[in-house]
Amino acid sequence: MGQITLPGNPPIFVTLRRSARARRLSLRLSQLDGRVTLTLPKRLPEREAICFLQEKEDWLRGHLEARGDDVTMGPGALLPIEGVLQEIRPSSGRSVRLEPGAVLVPGEAEQIPVRLRAFLRTLARERLAAASDRHSATLGRPYSRLTLRDTRSRWGSCTMDGALMYSWRLILAPPEVLDYVAAHEVAHLAEMNHSAAFWSVVERLYGDWQTPRRWLREEGATLHRYRFGD
Repeated sequence: MGQITLPGNPPIFVTLRRSARARRLSLRLSQLDGRVTLTLPKRLPEREAICFLQEKEDWLRGHLEARGDDVTMGPGALLPIEGVLQEIRPSSGRSVRLEPGAVLVPGEAEQIPVRLRAFLRTLARERLAAASDRHSATLGRPYSRLTLRDTRSRWGSCTMDGALMYSWRLILAPPEVLDYVAAHEVAHLAEMNHSAAFWSVVERLYGDWQTPRRWLREEGATLHRYRFGD
């Protein structure tokens, strides 16, 4: 792999990837981390790739601008917690705590991302466990365990043995979105598919699931803009 830089303000760094299976040039912008990748057929001259990028530059800049910049956690940064923007403020206390409009984080500035991520994971586990317990009781089917990860491709999953997995970043979303994902995964305890019967179970557990599902499709990628030193 190589890299091409499109000059400008700001410059755009594009990773080149050659593929024996590619039949044409393919440009991809990741909504998760803002990385730009151009896939080339194996024998295509690099100069053609550069011309292609120059033709697509306006399109690329427009989509990068719409995505927004990544947000590094530190004093003064704004972070959504349960869908509400909170300002990160240093604190002299011993633990992270929420106040109206602010999340107070103790320790040195360089410790803020790690402490804040630990706080968010704990809060996410509390909320997701409560939602999963409630939906599981309604369904009458217990789950075997609950784990949290920082997944990029899915917000949750359910295995055949009843293990639930969720992205801890759901704690950044509005509560109804987190609750929908919990209902979705618990529904798989009864229907390990996405059939009409499955969606009927989701509706029984949650209600109108289309609104939070739409929110995840349209806004979910923005939750990955927040960087915690990773």
